[in-house]
Formats: sequence, C-alpha cells, structure tokens
Amino acid sequence: MSAPILSPAAVSGRPSSKSRRRRRGSADISSRPGFLGYGLLIAALLGAVLPLYWAFLIASGDSSSLNNVNLPWWPGGNFLANAAKVITNERVAFFRAILNSLIVSTVVSASVVFFSTLAGYAFAKLRFRGRQGLFVFVIATTAVPTQLGVVPLFIVMSQLGWTGSLGAVIVPGLVTAFGVFWMTQYLSSALPDELIEAGRIDGANMIKTFWYIGFPAARPAAAMLGLFTFIATWTNFFWPFIVLDPSNATLPVALSQLQANYFVDYSIVLAGVLVATVPLLVLFIAAGRQLVSGIMQGAVKG
Repeated sequence: MSAPILSPAAVSGRPSSKSRRRRRGSADISSRPGFLGYGLLIAALLGAVLPLYWAFLIASGDSSSLNNVNLPWWPGGNFLANAAKVITNERVAFFRAILNSLIVSTVVSASVVFFSTLAGYAFAKLRFRGRQGLFVFVIATTAVPTQLGVVPLFIVMSQLGWTGSLGAVIVPGLVTAFGVFWMTQYLSSALPDELIEAGRIDGANMIKTFWYIGFPAARPAAAMLGLFTFIATWTNFFWPFIVLDPSNATLPVALSQLQANYFVDYSIVLAGVLVATVPLLVLFIAAGRQLVSGIMQGAVKG
C-alpha cells in the first residue's frame, strides 16, 4: 500500500492559499456591520440632520406661517429674504461681528494648539520635579464650572480696561486644560523616546527637539484640537455677551440682538443662526480628512 501524497502546504504545516483566502473572506464578511449597525448609523445621522432641517424649515417661512399649528415639512421660499434681513439689520453689525468672530476664533485656536502641544510635550516626554502633581492640578481645573470664575474675571478685565474689547475674550482662552490633557495623552503614545534621544545626540536643544520632532508628530491631534477649539470659540455666547459691547460683539452675541422686546420673529433669528453655521460646515468639509486621521491616530496606542 502506497503512502498518500501530501501537498507542500501540508508538509510545512502552513495553510494553503485557498484556505487563507477562504478565511480572509469569512473574516471580511463577519467584520461588516449588520442590520443593527446600519440602523444605528442611520438613526444617528437623522438625529444630527433633523435639527438643522427643522431650523431651515422655520427660517424659510415667515412670521405668519409660524402661527399655524402644523408646520409644513417642505421648506418655503423666504430663506434668502430672511437671510438678507439679518445681514442688513440696523441692530446687528453683521459683517463686523463675523470679522470679530473670525479674529477671536483663529487667534484662540492657534494659541490653544501651540501652548497645549508645548505643555503636552513637557508633561509627556520631560522629567522634572512635580510633574505628576502639576498635571493633576491642570486636569482638576476642568471640574470648576465656568460660571464661578466670571465675576473675578470680569473684575480683572475692568481693572485692565479691556471690557468691550476683543482682548477680554481672547486672553482667557489662550490655553485650555482639555487641550493640555489631550496633547499629553497623544504624545505619550505617538512619540517614541528614541526619536527625541536621536535628536539630542545630533545636537538639537530642547526647543529644536520640540519644533522639529515633537510638533510634527502631534500634527493630527493638533489639527483635531484646533478644529474643535475653533468651533467652540465661534459658538461661544456666555462670556462674550458679558464682557463685549453690542457695537463690538461676536456673531452669537450680535444674533441675539435680533430678538425684539415683545416679539421674536423666529424665522429671522434661525436664518441668522444658519448663516452663522455655514462657515463651520465649510471648515468641517475642508478639514474632515485631517479630523478623522487625528481621531484614529489618537485612539490607537503603540
């Protein structure tokens, strides 16, 4: 009786290419989201789009249509007219408010990214006395409500003579505790110590090591932090409403002046809100790929 002929794959103990393709195909099928996954994604998409569509539905109508009990589900044709009323409104310096918001958001975002990356690099890769305690103190400041610091902060701005100016909004937001925490966690896992040691061996000092090694490594996370900071600053209403004058306000504060004393035309107000949202949507579309890259790289360690 002759012995069975064995294939090279069986002799070597490795699976054949056909079996590997079969396993890969079954793994790809099992990794695809099922009906429940797609249902949750569709529900999340509708939950995110529905408020914008509802705002657009009201903004495209007029004050008389809002008195109806049942609003139509199809937008009207007055959105451009309502947006024009917002832009040309005498009570709202619309273009000045957009410029102020652009200046404040850009300066604050750039400052938060730079100082948070610098502090995150120090906490993640430098060794100095009191590092852990100082880092815990920075994180603990996030537990303090913003409203508790409004009164002393307003007193400080009044003594400096900054009330009514954009500096009173820019300076308190130059760095955030969340930004420091995020960049510290990211650089701890994304930046190998060997790169820093190689830079020091080549003769780079601490500043050059940060600028040429640490900052490029933190670029994806810094892009995400800058985007979220820009959006949060653009939509910030509480502190600018307190410290700024109506004639030199940011966009959310300026849009709040569309409300009359005894009557609120929500079609005009929501038209202004949607117009103020357009720059954020453009920013999301332009920086979407970098945002996803920063989230994925920040979530994966090693």
